[in-house]
Amino acid sequence: MKPVRGWRREILLCAVLFLVTFAVYFQVRRHEFLLYDDPDYVTANAHVRAGLTWEGVAWAFSTGHGGNWFPLTWISLMADSEVFGVDSGALHLVNVFFHGLGALLLFAVLRRMTGAVWRSAFVAFLFSLHPLHTESVAWIAERKDVLSGFFWFLAIWAYLGYVKRPGWGRYLMVVVAFGLGLMAKSMVVTLPVALLLLDFWPLRRIGVGKQPLSYVRGSDGVRGSARWILFEKVPLAALSLGVGAATYVVQQRSHYVMPLGLIPLSQRLGNALVSPVAYAADWLWPARLAVFYPFRFHVPWWQPVAAGVAILAVSILAVRWSGRRPYLAVGWFWYLVTLTPVIGLVQVGSQARADRYTYIPMVGLSIALAWGAAEFAKRRPGLKMAMAAAGVGVCLACAALTWRQAGYWQDTVTLFRHSLAVTSGNYLGYNILGLALRDRGRLDEAIASYREAIEINPGFGDAHANLSQALLEEGRARESLTEAAAAARLKPDDEEAQYNLGTALAGQGRFEEAIEALGMAVRLKPDYAKAHANLGSALANLGRLDEAIAEFNLALRIDPGLEGVREELDGALDLRRQSAGKGR
Repeated sequence: MKPVRGWRREILLCAVLFLVTFAVYFQVRRHEFLLYDDPDYVTANAHVRAGLTWEGVAWAFSTGHGGNWFPLTWISLMADSEVFGVDSGALHLVNVFFHGLGALLLFAVLRRMTGAVWRSAFVAFLFSLHPLHTESVAWIAERKDVLSGFFWFLAIWAYLGYVKRPGWGRYLMVVVAFGLGLMAKSMVVTLPVALLLLDFWPLRRIGVGKQPLSYVRGSDGVRGSARWILFEKVPLAALSLGVGAATYVVQQRSHYVMPLGLIPLSQRLGNALVSPVAYAADWLWPARLAVFYPFRFHVPWWQPVAAGVAILAVSILAVRWSGRRPYLAVGWFWYLVTLTPVIGLVQVGSQARADRYTYIPMVGLSIALAWGAAEFAKRRPGLKMAMAAAGVGVCLACAALTWRQAGYWQDTVTLFRHSLAVTSGNYLGYNILGLALRDRGRLDEAIASYREAIEINPGFGDAHANLSQALLEEGRARESLTEAAAAARLKPDDEEAQYNLGTALAGQGRFEEAIEALGMAVRLKPDYAKAHANLGSALANLGRLDEAIAEFNLALRIDPGLEGVREELDGALDLRRQSAGKGR
Protein backbone atom coordinates (compact mmCIF):
# COMPACT_ATOMS: atom_id res chain seq x y z
CA MET A 1 0.00 0.00 0.00
CA LYS A 2 1.48 3.34 -1.06
CA PRO A 3 1.73 6.13 1.56
CA VAL A 4 -0.70 8.99 1.24
CA ARG A 5 1.27 12.04 0.15
CA GLY A 6 0.83 15.60 -1.04
CA TRP A 7 -2.65 16.93 -1.55
CA ARG A 8 -4.25 13.57 -0.78
CA ARG A 9 -2.68 13.54 2.67
CA GLU A 10 -3.88 17.08 3.31
CA ILE A 11 -7.41 16.32 2.16
CA LEU A 12 -7.43 13.30 4.46
CA LEU A 13 -6.22 15.47 7.35
CA CYS A 14 -8.96 18.02 6.65
CA ALA A 15 -11.61 15.31 6.54
CA VAL A 16 -10.39 13.82 9.84
CA LEU A 17 -10.24 17.27 11.44
CA PHE A 18 -13.81 18.14 10.43
CA LEU A 19 -15.23 14.72 11.35
CA VAL A 20 -13.49 14.63 14.74
CA THR A 21 -14.82 18.12 15.51
CA PHE A 22 -18.36 16.95 14.80
CA ALA A 23 -17.84 13.69 16.69
CA VAL A 24 -16.71 15.46 19.86
CA TYR A 25 -19.49 18.05 19.74
CA PHE A 26 -22.31 16.01 18.19
CA GLN A 27 -23.94 15.54 21.59
CA VAL A 28 -25.04 19.22 21.51
CA ARG A 29 -27.83 18.28 19.10
CA ARG A 30 -29.75 17.18 22.21
CA HIS A 31 -28.89 20.24 24.31
CA GLU A 32 -31.50 22.74 25.39
CA PHE A 33 -31.53 26.51 25.14
CA LEU A 34 -29.96 28.05 28.24
CA LEU A 35 -31.61 30.68 30.42
CA TYR A 36 -28.36 32.66 30.24
CA ASP A 37 -28.29 34.99 27.20
CA ASP A 38 -30.09 32.51 24.90
CA PRO A 39 -33.48 34.20 25.57
CA ASP A 40 -32.05 37.58 24.47
CA TYR A 41 -30.50 36.01 21.39
CA VAL A 42 -33.21 33.56 20.32
CA THR A 43 -36.05 32.28 22.46
CA ALA A 44 -37.41 35.64 23.68
CA ASN A 45 -36.23 37.65 20.67
CA ALA A 46 -39.19 38.27 18.37
CA HIS A 47 -36.94 39.53 15.55
CA VAL A 48 -34.89 36.32 15.49
CA ARG A 49 -37.87 34.02 15.90
CA ALA A 50 -39.59 35.70 12.94
CA GLY A 51 -36.88 34.36 10.64
CA LEU A 52 -35.08 36.20 7.88
CA THR A 53 -37.04 39.34 6.99
CA TRP A 54 -36.11 42.77 5.66
CA GLU A 55 -37.44 44.29 8.85
CA GLY A 56 -35.25 41.95 10.87
CA VAL A 57 -32.15 42.76 8.81
CA ALA A 58 -32.76 46.49 9.31
CA TRP A 59 -33.12 45.88 13.05
CA ALA A 60 -29.88 43.86 13.09
CA PHE A 61 -27.89 46.77 11.67
CA SER A 62 -29.49 49.41 13.89
CA THR A 63 -29.79 47.70 17.27
CA GLY A 64 -27.48 47.61 20.26
CA HIS A 65 -29.50 44.77 21.80
CA GLY A 66 -27.32 42.54 23.94
CA GLY A 67 -24.91 45.41 24.59
CA ASN A 68 -23.04 44.99 21.31
CA TRP A 69 -23.25 45.74 17.60
CA PHE A 70 -22.98 42.50 15.63
CA PRO A 71 -25.51 42.52 12.77
CA LEU A 72 -24.05 39.47 11.02
CA THR A 73 -24.53 37.36 14.14
CA TRP A 74 -28.17 38.43 14.35
CA ILE A 75 -28.71 37.70 10.66
CA SER A 76 -27.16 34.23 10.98
CA LEU A 77 -29.51 33.42 13.88
CA MET A 78 -32.47 34.74 11.87
CA ALA A 79 -31.44 32.53 8.95
CA ASP A 80 -31.31 29.52 11.29
CA SER A 81 -34.78 30.34 12.56
CA GLU A 82 -36.02 30.67 8.98
CA VAL A 83 -34.63 27.25 8.00
CA PHE A 84 -34.92 25.20 11.21
CA GLY A 85 -37.40 27.10 13.34
CA VAL A 86 -36.57 27.70 16.99
CA ASP A 87 -34.78 24.35 17.30
CA SER A 88 -31.97 24.31 19.87
CA GLY A 89 -30.36 21.16 18.42
CA ALA A 90 -30.11 22.60 14.90
CA LEU A 91 -28.73 25.94 16.14
CA HIS A 92 -26.11 24.15 18.22
CA LEU A 93 -25.00 22.12 15.20
CA VAL A 94 -24.65 25.28 13.12
CA ASN A 95 -22.20 26.52 15.77
CA VAL A 96 -20.27 23.26 15.43
CA PHE A 97 -20.28 23.63 11.64
CA PHE A 98 -18.71 27.12 11.76
CA HIS A 99 -16.21 25.96 14.38
CA GLY A 100 -15.19 23.08 12.11
CA LEU A 101 -14.84 25.41 9.12
CA GLY A 102 -12.69 27.75 11.22
CA ALA A 103 -10.39 24.88 12.15
CA LEU A 104 -10.05 23.89 8.47
CA LEU A 105 -9.21 27.47 7.51
CA LEU A 106 -6.64 27.71 10.29
CA PHE A 107 -4.94 24.56 9.00
CA ALA A 108 -5.04 25.87 5.42
CA VAL A 109 -3.64 29.27 6.41
CA LEU A 110 -0.73 27.86 8.40
CA ARG A 111 0.04 25.24 5.75
CA ARG A 112 0.01 27.87 3.01
CA MET A 113 2.27 30.25 4.94
CA THR A 114 4.80 27.81 6.33
CA GLY A 115 4.66 24.64 4.25
CA ALA A 116 4.62 22.66 7.52
CA VAL A 117 1.82 20.10 7.33
CA TRP A 118 1.98 18.33 10.68
CA ARG A 119 2.68 21.40 12.80
CA SER A 120 -0.19 23.21 11.10
CA ALA A 121 -2.44 20.21 11.65
CA PHE A 122 -1.49 20.06 15.36
CA VAL A 123 -2.43 23.72 15.87
CA ALA A 124 -5.72 23.20 14.02
CA PHE A 125 -6.59 20.10 16.06
CA LEU A 126 -5.80 21.95 19.30
CA PHE A 127 -8.03 24.81 18.16
CA SER A 128 -10.82 22.41 17.30
CA LEU A 129 -10.65 20.16 20.37
CA HIS A 130 -9.40 22.24 23.31
CA PRO A 131 -11.89 22.38 26.23
CA LEU A 132 -11.46 26.17 26.55
CA HIS A 133 -13.40 26.49 23.30
CA THR A 134 -16.39 24.49 24.51
CA GLU A 135 -18.12 27.65 25.70
CA SER A 136 -17.87 29.25 22.25
CA VAL A 137 -19.24 26.17 20.48
CA ALA A 138 -21.79 24.67 22.89
CA TRP A 139 -23.50 27.98 23.72
CA ILE A 140 -25.90 29.29 21.06
CA ALA A 141 -25.43 32.87 22.31
CA GLU A 142 -21.75 32.59 21.38
CA ARG A 143 -22.50 32.19 17.68
CA LYS A 144 -20.55 35.45 17.43
CA ASP A 145 -17.33 33.65 18.43
CA VAL A 146 -17.41 30.87 15.86
CA LEU A 147 -18.66 33.23 13.15
CA SER A 148 -16.07 35.94 13.78
CA GLY A 149 -13.34 33.29 14.06
CA PHE A 150 -14.30 31.88 10.67
CA PHE A 151 -14.03 35.33 9.05
CA TRP A 152 -10.79 36.09 10.93
CA PHE A 153 -9.10 33.10 9.29
CA LEU A 154 -10.80 33.83 5.97
CA ALA A 155 -9.37 37.38 6.07
CA ILE A 156 -5.87 35.96 6.66
CA TRP A 157 -6.35 33.56 3.74
CA ALA A 158 -7.36 36.51 1.54
CA TYR A 159 -4.34 38.45 2.84
CA LEU A 160 -2.01 35.66 1.74
CA GLY A 161 -3.46 35.92 -1.76
CA TYR A 162 -2.86 39.68 -1.69
CA VAL A 163 0.73 39.25 -0.42
CA LYS A 164 1.56 36.82 -3.22
CA ARG A 165 -0.02 38.94 -5.95
CA PRO A 166 -0.77 42.45 -4.69
CA GLY A 167 -3.73 44.21 -6.26
CA TRP A 168 -6.74 46.26 -5.25
CA GLY A 169 -9.16 43.43 -5.97
CA ARG A 170 -7.35 41.04 -3.66
CA TYR A 171 -6.95 43.74 -1.02
CA LEU A 172 -10.70 44.39 -1.19
CA MET A 173 -11.30 40.72 -0.39
CA VAL A 174 -9.27 41.19 2.80
CA VAL A 175 -11.30 44.25 3.74
CA VAL A 176 -14.61 42.49 3.07
CA ALA A 177 -13.69 39.39 5.11
CA PHE A 178 -12.43 41.57 7.94
CA GLY A 179 -15.57 43.71 7.82
CA LEU A 180 -17.76 40.62 8.05
CA GLY A 181 -15.74 39.44 11.02
CA LEU A 182 -16.22 42.79 12.75
CA MET A 183 -19.97 42.55 12.09
CA ALA A 184 -19.97 39.16 13.81
CA LYS A 185 -17.98 40.25 16.89
CA SER A 186 -15.88 43.35 17.42
CA MET A 187 -13.17 41.43 19.34
CA VAL A 188 -11.45 40.81 15.98
CA VAL A 189 -10.37 44.49 15.85
CA THR A 190 -6.76 43.38 16.43
CA LEU A 191 -6.42 41.70 13.01
CA PRO A 192 -4.23 44.51 11.50
CA VAL A 193 -1.63 43.96 14.25
CA ALA A 194 -1.85 40.18 13.82
CA LEU A 195 -1.13 40.63 10.10
CA LEU A 196 1.97 42.67 10.96
CA LEU A 197 3.14 39.81 13.17
CA LEU A 198 2.64 37.39 10.27
CA ASP A 199 4.58 39.79 8.01
CA PHE A 200 7.50 39.30 10.41
CA TRP A 201 7.07 35.53 10.56
CA PRO A 202 6.38 33.33 8.70
CA LEU A 203 5.94 35.61 5.65
CA ARG A 204 9.23 37.44 6.39
CA ARG A 205 8.17 40.58 4.58
CA ILE A 206 9.79 42.63 7.36
CA GLY A 207 12.76 41.97 9.62
CA VAL A 208 16.46 42.65 9.35
CA GLY A 209 18.44 40.09 7.42
CA LYS A 210 15.52 37.89 6.54
CA GLN A 211 14.50 36.64 3.14
CA PRO A 212 10.89 36.05 2.18
CA LEU A 213 9.61 32.50 2.17
CA SER A 214 9.36 30.77 -1.16
CA TYR A 215 5.63 31.41 -0.89
CA VAL A 216 6.34 35.14 -1.26
CA ARG A 217 9.66 35.11 -3.10
CA GLY A 218 9.42 35.20 -6.87
CA SER A 219 5.98 36.80 -6.79
CA ASP A 220 4.89 40.40 -6.98
CA GLY A 221 4.78 40.47 -3.18
CA VAL A 222 8.50 40.56 -2.36
CA ARG A 223 9.52 42.26 0.84
CA GLY A 224 8.62 45.85 0.04
CA SER A 225 9.31 48.79 2.32
CA ALA A 226 8.24 48.83 5.97
CA ARG A 227 6.42 52.09 5.26
CA TRP A 228 4.26 50.46 2.57
CA ILE A 229 3.61 47.39 4.72
CA LEU A 230 2.38 49.69 7.49
CA PHE A 231 0.39 51.83 5.07
CA GLU A 232 -1.52 48.86 3.68
CA LYS A 233 -2.86 48.20 7.19
CA VAL A 234 -4.31 51.73 7.55
CA PRO A 235 -7.76 50.99 6.02
CA LEU A 236 -8.05 47.89 8.21
CA ALA A 237 -7.03 49.89 11.28
CA ALA A 238 -9.61 52.54 10.41
CA LEU A 239 -12.30 49.84 10.30
CA SER A 240 -11.10 48.57 13.68
CA LEU A 241 -11.22 52.02 15.26
CA GLY A 242 -14.67 52.74 13.86
CA VAL A 243 -16.25 49.48 14.98
CA GLY A 244 -14.40 49.57 18.32
CA ALA A 245 -15.71 53.07 19.04
CA ALA A 246 -19.25 52.11 18.01
CA THR A 247 -19.13 49.01 20.23
CA TYR A 248 -17.97 51.05 23.23
CA VAL A 249 -20.79 53.57 22.73
CA VAL A 250 -23.38 50.78 22.48
CA GLN A 251 -22.03 49.04 25.58
CA GLN A 252 -21.96 52.33 27.47
CA ARG A 253 -25.55 53.16 26.56
CA SER A 254 -26.66 49.65 27.45
CA HIS A 255 -25.03 50.02 30.91
CA TYR A 256 -22.73 47.06 30.27
CA VAL A 257 -19.55 49.08 30.94
CA MET A 258 -18.78 49.10 34.66
CA PRO A 259 -18.09 52.60 36.05
CA LEU A 260 -14.75 53.31 37.72
CA GLY A 261 -16.62 53.98 40.95
CA LEU A 262 -17.73 50.34 41.02
CA ILE A 263 -14.48 48.72 39.85
CA PRO A 264 -11.51 51.09 40.40
CA LEU A 265 -8.68 51.32 37.88
CA SER A 266 -6.20 49.69 40.28
CA GLN A 267 -8.36 46.56 40.51
CA ARG A 268 -8.85 46.51 36.74
CA LEU A 269 -5.09 46.70 36.22
CA GLY A 270 -4.57 43.85 38.66
CA ASN A 271 -7.14 41.69 36.88
CA ALA A 272 -5.64 42.63 33.49
CA LEU A 273 -2.25 41.34 34.65
CA VAL A 274 -3.55 38.15 36.25
CA SER A 275 -5.95 37.17 33.44
CA PRO A 276 -3.37 36.33 30.70
CA VAL A 277 -1.51 34.09 33.15
CA ALA A 278 -4.78 32.45 34.25
CA TYR A 279 -5.82 31.84 30.63
CA ALA A 280 -2.41 30.36 29.79
CA ALA A 281 -2.64 28.10 32.86
CA ASP A 282 -6.11 26.93 31.75
CA TRP A 283 -4.72 26.30 28.27
CA LEU A 284 -2.00 24.09 29.73
CA TRP A 285 -4.23 22.41 32.32
CA PRO A 286 -7.93 22.87 31.47
CA ALA A 287 -9.53 21.93 34.78
CA ARG A 288 -12.31 23.64 36.76
CA LEU A 289 -13.65 25.54 33.75
CA ALA A 290 -16.82 27.56 34.39
CA VAL A 291 -19.29 29.63 32.40
CA PHE A 292 -18.82 32.57 34.79
CA TYR A 293 -15.82 33.61 36.90
CA PRO A 294 -16.82 36.32 39.41
CA PHE A 295 -14.67 39.44 39.56
CA ARG A 296 -12.44 39.24 42.63
CA PHE A 297 -12.26 42.56 44.44
CA HIS A 298 -9.76 41.43 47.06
CA VAL A 299 -6.72 39.92 45.32
CA PRO A 300 -3.44 39.54 47.24
CA TRP A 301 -1.03 42.23 46.00
CA TRP A 302 1.63 39.69 45.07
CA GLN A 303 -0.54 37.97 42.42
CA PRO A 304 -0.73 40.87 39.91
CA VAL A 305 2.92 41.72 40.65
CA ALA A 306 4.04 38.14 39.97
CA ALA A 307 1.84 37.96 36.87
CA GLY A 308 3.24 41.24 35.55
CA VAL A 309 6.81 40.05 36.10
CA ALA A 310 6.05 36.76 34.33
CA ILE A 311 4.47 38.52 31.31
CA LEU A 312 7.38 40.96 31.07
CA ALA A 313 9.97 38.18 31.35
CA VAL A 314 8.35 36.05 28.63
CA SER A 315 8.00 39.11 26.39
CA ILE A 316 11.69 40.01 26.80
CA LEU A 317 12.76 36.44 26.04
CA ALA A 318 10.46 36.31 23.01
CA VAL A 319 12.05 39.50 21.63
CA ARG A 320 15.60 38.29 22.36
CA TRP A 321 14.95 34.98 20.61
CA SER A 322 13.01 36.53 17.71
CA GLY A 323 16.01 36.23 15.39
CA ARG A 324 16.53 32.49 15.90
CA ARG A 325 13.03 31.47 16.94
CA PRO A 326 10.65 34.02 15.47
CA TYR A 327 7.64 31.76 15.97
CA LEU A 328 7.96 32.25 19.75
CA ALA A 329 7.70 36.02 19.45
CA VAL A 330 4.84 35.84 16.95
CA GLY A 331 2.93 33.25 18.98
CA TRP A 332 3.36 35.10 22.28
CA PHE A 333 2.51 38.55 20.99
CA TRP A 334 -0.41 37.15 18.94
CA TYR A 335 -1.72 35.86 22.27
CA LEU A 336 -1.27 39.17 24.13
CA VAL A 337 -2.47 41.44 21.32
CA THR A 338 -5.63 39.51 20.47
CA LEU A 339 -6.49 39.25 24.18
CA THR A 340 -6.15 43.00 24.74
CA PRO A 341 -9.75 44.03 23.82
CA VAL A 342 -11.16 41.81 26.59
CA ILE A 343 -8.44 42.16 29.20
CA GLY A 344 -10.72 44.23 31.45
CA LEU A 345 -9.28 47.74 31.43
CA VAL A 346 -12.66 48.67 29.97
CA GLN A 347 -14.69 46.35 32.18
CA VAL A 348 -17.74 45.01 30.33
CA GLY A 349 -19.95 42.87 32.54
CA SER A 350 -19.11 41.56 36.00
CA GLN A 351 -16.89 38.59 35.08
CA ALA A 352 -13.16 38.51 35.82
CA ARG A 353 -12.52 36.58 32.62
CA ALA A 354 -14.31 34.16 30.28
CA ASP A 355 -13.22 31.02 28.42
CA ARG A 356 -14.75 32.36 25.19
CA TYR A 357 -12.20 35.18 25.15
CA THR A 358 -9.45 32.66 24.33
CA TYR A 359 -11.06 31.60 21.04
CA ILE A 360 -8.56 33.40 18.77
CA PRO A 361 -5.75 34.27 21.26
CA MET A 362 -5.08 30.60 22.04
CA VAL A 363 -3.89 30.06 18.46
CA GLY A 364 -0.74 32.08 19.26
CA LEU A 365 0.25 29.83 22.17
CA SER A 366 -0.46 26.75 20.05
CA ILE A 367 1.80 28.03 17.24
CA ALA A 368 4.64 28.65 19.70
CA LEU A 369 4.19 25.15 21.15
CA ALA A 370 3.96 23.36 17.79
CA TRP A 371 6.98 25.00 16.18
CA GLY A 372 9.01 24.89 19.41
CA ALA A 373 8.34 21.18 19.85
CA ALA A 374 9.22 20.51 16.21
CA GLU A 375 12.57 22.30 16.59
CA PHE A 376 13.27 20.40 19.81
CA ALA A 377 12.55 17.08 18.04
CA LYS A 378 14.72 18.12 15.07
CA ARG A 379 17.72 18.60 17.37
CA ARG A 380 17.07 15.25 19.05
CA PRO A 381 16.11 12.83 16.25
CA GLY A 382 15.75 9.95 18.69
CA LEU A 383 12.78 11.68 20.29
CA LYS A 384 10.94 12.36 17.05
CA MET A 385 8.49 9.47 17.35
CA ALA A 386 7.97 10.14 21.05
CA MET A 387 7.14 13.79 20.30
CA ALA A 388 4.73 12.77 17.58
CA ALA A 389 3.03 10.34 19.94
CA ALA A 390 2.85 13.06 22.60
CA GLY A 391 1.16 15.38 20.10
CA VAL A 392 -1.45 12.75 19.26
CA GLY A 393 -1.91 12.09 22.98
CA VAL A 394 -2.50 15.76 23.70
CA CYS A 395 -5.17 15.95 20.98
CA LEU A 396 -6.90 12.79 22.25
CA ALA A 397 -6.85 14.09 25.83
CA CYS A 398 -8.33 17.39 24.66
CA ALA A 399 -11.05 15.53 22.77
CA ALA A 400 -11.99 13.53 25.87
CA LEU A 401 -12.01 16.60 28.11
CA THR A 402 -14.06 18.58 25.61
CA TRP A 403 -16.61 15.77 25.32
CA ARG A 404 -17.01 15.87 29.10
CA GLN A 405 -17.07 19.67 29.24
CA ALA A 406 -19.70 19.85 26.47
CA GLY A 407 -21.88 17.52 28.54
CA TYR A 408 -22.18 20.19 31.25
CA TRP A 409 -23.87 22.48 28.69
CA GLN A 410 -26.87 20.19 28.18
CA ASP A 411 -29.18 22.44 30.23
CA THR A 412 -29.06 25.41 32.58
CA VAL A 413 -29.30 23.45 35.84
CA THR A 414 -26.44 21.09 34.93
CA LEU A 415 -24.23 23.92 33.67
CA PHE A 416 -24.62 26.19 36.67
CA ARG A 417 -24.44 23.43 39.26
CA HIS A 418 -21.08 22.57 37.73
CA SER A 419 -20.01 26.23 37.69
CA LEU A 420 -20.92 26.64 41.37
CA ALA A 421 -18.94 23.48 42.17
CA VAL A 422 -15.71 24.83 40.61
CA THR A 423 -15.93 28.53 41.64
CA SER A 424 -16.56 30.47 44.85
CA GLY A 425 -18.58 33.62 45.48
CA ASN A 426 -20.50 32.99 42.28
CA TYR A 427 -23.59 35.12 42.88
CA LEU A 428 -24.54 35.17 39.19
CA GLY A 429 -24.38 31.37 39.11
CA TYR A 430 -26.87 31.09 42.00
CA ASN A 431 -29.15 33.61 40.27
CA ILE A 432 -29.23 31.77 36.94
CA LEU A 433 -29.62 28.43 38.71
CA GLY A 434 -32.63 29.93 40.49
CA LEU A 435 -34.14 30.90 37.12
CA ALA A 436 -33.74 27.35 35.85
CA LEU A 437 -35.19 25.78 39.01
CA ARG A 438 -38.16 28.16 38.89
CA ASP A 439 -38.67 27.26 35.23
CA ARG A 440 -38.96 23.62 36.34
CA GLY A 441 -41.53 24.51 39.00
CA ARG A 442 -39.12 23.99 41.90
CA LEU A 443 -39.95 27.31 43.56
CA ASP A 444 -38.59 26.57 47.05
CA GLU A 445 -35.19 25.63 45.63
CA ALA A 446 -35.23 28.66 43.33
CA ILE A 447 -35.97 31.01 46.24
CA ALA A 448 -33.13 29.47 48.24
CA SER A 449 -30.78 29.94 45.27
CA TYR A 450 -31.76 33.60 44.85
CA ARG A 451 -31.18 34.18 48.55
CA GLU A 452 -27.69 32.66 48.22
CA ALA A 453 -26.94 35.13 45.42
CA ILE A 454 -28.15 38.07 47.52
CA GLU A 455 -26.16 36.91 50.55
CA ILE A 456 -22.97 36.92 48.44
CA ASN A 457 -23.80 40.22 46.72
CA PRO A 458 -26.57 42.24 48.43
CA GLY A 459 -26.36 44.86 45.68
CA PHE A 460 -27.19 42.39 42.89
CA GLY A 461 -30.47 43.80 41.57
CA ASP A 462 -31.24 40.89 39.22
CA ALA A 463 -31.40 38.43 42.13
CA HIS A 464 -33.75 40.73 44.06
CA ALA A 465 -35.99 41.01 40.98
CA ASN A 466 -36.06 37.26 40.36
CA LEU A 467 -36.68 36.54 44.02
CA SER A 468 -39.59 38.97 43.83
CA GLN A 469 -41.16 37.05 40.94
CA ALA A 470 -40.73 33.69 42.69
CA LEU A 471 -42.24 34.99 45.91
CA LEU A 472 -45.19 36.41 43.97
CA GLU A 473 -45.81 33.00 42.40
CA GLU A 474 -45.85 31.48 45.89
CA GLY A 475 -48.48 34.01 46.95
CA ARG A 476 -46.10 35.91 49.23
CA ALA A 477 -47.08 39.28 47.76
CA ARG A 478 -45.76 41.54 50.53
CA GLU A 479 -42.29 39.96 50.48
CA SER A 480 -42.38 40.05 46.68
CA LEU A 481 -43.04 43.78 46.65
CA THR A 482 -40.15 44.41 49.07
CA GLU A 483 -37.70 42.58 46.78
CA ALA A 484 -39.06 44.25 43.64
CA ALA A 485 -38.62 47.68 45.23
CA ALA A 486 -35.05 46.78 46.20
CA ALA A 487 -34.30 45.76 42.60
CA ALA A 488 -35.80 48.97 41.18
CA ARG A 489 -33.80 51.03 43.68
CA LEU A 490 -30.56 49.27 42.75
CA LYS A 491 -31.25 49.41 38.98
CA PRO A 492 -33.48 52.43 38.29
CA ASP A 493 -32.62 52.44 34.58
CA ASP A 494 -33.24 48.72 34.06
CA GLU A 495 -36.45 47.78 32.27
CA GLU A 496 -36.60 44.35 33.93
CA ALA A 497 -36.43 45.85 37.42
CA GLN A 498 -39.19 48.33 36.59
CA TYR A 499 -41.28 45.57 35.02
CA ASN A 500 -40.97 43.39 38.12
CA LEU A 501 -41.88 46.30 40.38
CA GLY A 502 -44.93 47.13 38.27
CA THR A 503 -46.04 43.50 38.27
CA ALA A 504 -45.66 43.25 42.06
CA LEU A 505 -47.57 46.51 42.60
CA ALA A 506 -50.36 45.29 40.32
CA GLY A 507 -50.51 42.08 42.37
CA GLN A 508 -51.20 44.27 45.43
CA GLY A 509 -53.95 46.16 43.59
CA ARG A 510 -51.85 49.36 43.51
CA PHE A 511 -52.58 49.96 39.84
CA GLU A 512 -51.66 53.67 39.65
CA GLU A 513 -48.16 52.93 40.97
CA ALA A 514 -47.97 49.85 38.74
CA ILE A 515 -48.76 51.96 35.67
CA GLU A 516 -45.94 54.34 36.58
CA ALA A 517 -43.37 51.51 36.91
CA LEU A 518 -44.56 49.63 33.80
CA GLY A 519 -44.63 52.90 31.84
CA MET A 520 -40.98 53.40 32.81
CA ALA A 521 -40.21 49.86 31.61
CA VAL A 522 -41.65 50.46 28.13
CA ARG A 523 -39.93 53.84 27.89
CA LEU A 524 -36.62 52.14 28.64
CA LYS A 525 -37.38 49.32 26.18
CA PRO A 526 -40.10 50.24 23.66
CA ASP A 527 -40.27 46.71 22.22
CA TYR A 528 -40.83 45.04 25.62
CA ALA A 529 -43.96 43.06 24.76
CA LYS A 530 -44.71 41.67 28.23
CA ALA A 531 -44.39 45.11 29.82
CA HIS A 532 -46.87 46.55 27.30
CA ALA A 533 -49.27 43.67 28.04
CA ASN A 534 -49.07 44.12 31.82
CA LEU A 535 -49.41 47.87 31.43
CA GLY A 536 -52.57 47.19 29.44
CA SER A 537 -53.90 44.99 32.26
CA ALA A 538 -53.25 47.68 34.88
CA LEU A 539 -54.94 50.33 32.72
CA ALA A 540 -57.93 48.03 32.16
CA ASN A 541 -58.30 47.52 35.92
CA LEU A 542 -58.66 51.30 36.29
CA GLY A 543 -61.23 51.46 33.48
CA ARG A 544 -58.88 53.24 31.05
CA LEU A 545 -59.96 50.92 28.26
CA ASP A 546 -58.81 52.88 25.20
CA GLU A 547 -55.27 53.10 26.59
CA ALA A 548 -55.39 49.44 27.63
CA ILE A 549 -56.48 48.31 24.15
CA ALA A 550 -53.68 50.34 22.58
CA GLU A 551 -51.12 48.62 24.87
CA PHE A 552 -52.51 45.14 24.15
CA ASN A 553 -52.38 45.80 20.39
CA LEU A 554 -48.81 47.05 20.66
CA ALA A 555 -47.78 43.96 22.66
CA LEU A 556 -49.25 41.69 19.99
CA ARG A 557 -47.56 43.61 17.17
CA ILE A 558 -44.22 43.07 18.91
CA ASP A 559 -44.89 39.44 19.83
CA PRO A 560 -48.00 37.92 18.18
CA GLY A 561 -47.66 34.72 20.18
CA LEU A 562 -47.60 36.32 23.63
CA GLU A 563 -49.73 34.11 25.84
CA GLY A 564 -53.04 35.44 27.21
CA VAL A 565 -52.85 38.89 25.63
CA ARG A 566 -55.38 38.27 22.88
CA GLU A 567 -57.93 37.13 25.47
CA GLU A 568 -57.33 40.27 27.54
CA LEU A 569 -57.67 42.40 24.41
CA ASP A 570 -60.99 40.73 23.54
CA GLY A 571 -62.20 41.29 27.10
CA ALA A 572 -61.27 44.99 26.98
CA LEU A 573 -63.00 45.39 23.61
CA ASP A 574 -66.18 43.74 25.00
CA LEU A 575 -66.15 46.06 28.00
CA ARG A 576 -65.76 49.08 25.75
CA ARG A 577 -68.66 47.95 23.57
CA GLN A 578 -70.82 47.39 26.64
CA SER A 579 -69.87 50.80 27.97
CA ALA A 580 -70.70 52.41 24.61
CA GLY A 581 -74.08 50.58 24.56
CA LYS A 582 -74.98 51.87 28.01
CA GLY A 583 -74.01 55.37 26.91
CA ARG A 584 -76.62 55.23 24.17
